[in-house]
Amino acid sequence: MQYSVVIQYDKSDKIYVASVPELKGCMAHGSTMEEAIKEIQVAVQLQLEVMAEMGMQIPMPKMYGSSESIMLNAV
Repeated sequence: MQYSVVIQYDKSDKIYVASVPELKGCMAHGSTMEEAIKEIQVAVQLQLEVMAEMGMQIPMPKMYGSSESIMLNAV
């Protein structure tokens, strides 16, 4: 599955914050956009593993329109 990732720059903390809209609370950050992307990949994998272990329903990916998309492969 591929999830959309939203990346925002936090000026006050000077970090990039990445989140996956379909996975409530799944967020990560980094000092660069590339670092935030690497960290959100780890966060997505861990969240999906925990959800599967708990027998929770895994949300299907949604496609959000934007001028530039970063897609993550997940389980």
